[in-house]
Amino acid sequence: MPKIETTGKLFYSLLGRTLQDSELEEIFPVAKAELDGHEGDLLKIELNDTNRPDLWSAAGIARLLKAYWGVEAPLYDFFSTSEECFDSEGRELIVDASAKEVRPYSIGFAARGHVVGEDDLEALIQSQEKLCSNFGRKRKTIAMGIYRSDLIKYPVHYRGADPDATSFVPLGMDRKLTLREICTEHPKGREYGPIVSDCRVFPYLHDDNGDTLSFPPVINSAHIGAVEVGDENLFLELSGSDLRDLLLAASIMACDMSDMGFEILPVKVRFPEETEFGTEITVPYYYQEPVSCTLEQVHKTLGQKMSGEEAVASLKRMGIYSIYSDGSLYATVPEYRNDFLHPVDLVEDVMIGYGLGNFEPEMPQDFTVGRLSPAEELGRKMKDLMVGLGFQEMMYNYLGSKREYVDNMNFPQEKCIFISNPMSENYEVVRPSIIPSLLESESASAHAPFPHKIFEVGKVAFLDSSDNSGTTTRNNVGFLASDRIMGFNDVSSLVNTLFYFLGKEYTLSSLEGDGRFIEGRCAKVLLGEHEVGIFGEIHPQVLANWGSTMPTIACEIDLDLVMAN
Repeated sequence: MPKIETTGKLFYSLLGRTLQDSELEEIFPVAKAELDGHEGDLLKIELNDTNRPDLWSAAGIARLLKAYWGVEAPLYDFFSTSEECFDSEGRELIVDASAKEVRPYSIGFAARGHVVGEDDLEALIQSQEKLCSNFGRKRKTIAMGIYRSDLIKYPVHYRGADPDATSFVPLGMDRKLTLREICTEHPKGREYGPIVSDCRVFPYLHDDNGDTLSFPPVINSAHIGAVEVGDENLFLELSGSDLRDLLLAASIMACDMSDMGFEILPVKVRFPEETEFGTEITVPYYYQEPVSCTLEQVHKTLGQKMSGEEAVASLKRMGIYSIYSDGSLYATVPEYRNDFLHPVDLVEDVMIGYGLGNFEPEMPQDFTVGRLSPAEELGRKMKDLMVGLGFQEMMYNYLGSKREYVDNMNFPQEKCIFISNPMSENYEVVRPSIIPSLLESESASAHAPFPHKIFEVGKVAFLDSSDNSGTTTRNNVGFLASDRIMGFNDVSSLVNTLFYFLGKEYTLSSLEGDGRFIEGRCAKVLLGEHEVGIFGEIHPQVLANWGSTMPTIACEIDLDLVMAN
């Protein structure tokens, strides 16, 4: 979970009051946070919600707590929308088409009117690092630079540059290096250079005079990019691969800086091609859609009867403006949030704003006896069998990327469940199979002595038109083995052993058209007329996609169907 540090001086100035540690511990759960330590004037805070990057800063937490206490939420009047374009006073950022093949998007905004103090600078750098590291996948999808606006001649230009012909003095050094040399000689280059080092051109940001701002996502210049205590006019630029994520990160930083006392100045961004927001947008840019839920959903989910007015007041305490009409709540999403994926997310904010202590506890009305479900018993038995066969148990996330579940596996995309508004491309698909997870571990284990034998008992989900939800979730077991000599007979014998100890008579039939396996070296497992599993030798192309070179076998069995048959 994200952790931040802030001085009490900065935090309490943003909060408008000073609190004792006991008071912090009591109020922090409103922001899904907890006090992790207090050393001198330094507050250490741990955040327990990874889908609220707006809370990964002292300004973000202070904003929410003030709203909870009834302080009117600030009006951020510097956002543009699709219907209106704010005057950028000549501040422009021009994205060249040459950047498309490496990092296609760059956006930015400017700020002035507040002299940067030591606490301010540390807070800005921390917010920059948290957003780029946690939300931006260690700068792979979001990289941010903060620059001295007084030294910039607009428009700013973002393009793909020749890494051997483009040079500047990077931050922390006193001599010029080419972009390629920075990747090998600068500490930040060795850490973040591999993100772009395989590309033909490297991202490059410079002003209209040709003076360098940075080599994103690696390092700023030592001149324009060296923000110091005492600076007053700043320019923030964000580059990456997902425009929505970049705009959200920019909105968070703009709101935080506004709360710190800066005046936010919009920057017009010109793209070489049409984006979902057009070819020109003015940043900070507001793109969130309104959200709603019925009051009946609130009642059903929370088990607490409340009026529409009470629900509206509860949302206001979370910094959300809403209205109640015809049995439903209609809310405007704050500029710095993009985590409303379902009506239940709005219900959650109603719950927190209403106050957990205001829910009256009720004694259970039913008497039940706790016991393992049949599915859990079968899953535990399967784990014992796999361990007895020499396999090591693994545990994986149930969300992953299209690359992992579709592209690398030669698996049909139309069979997968995609998240409609993922926070990251790493978590955009609900896994349809355990085998990709096992192969990911195998791809990272080439250094370990062979054979490799791993398994997992877990859940998978896939589209199913026969179900009311359109999807089905199943309990599966998947296992994988890899060695110099490993083939169909090996996996067939393992399957035979499993079903012997399960006391099930099974038959095999040919498996055709499954790109994950070698044709003719794979099979379906049938219990009666029901297909309950598949197994075989992993196709060489799939292994190549994962970067594996050793022959590999895999099997996946639907435990729910095994139990039902």
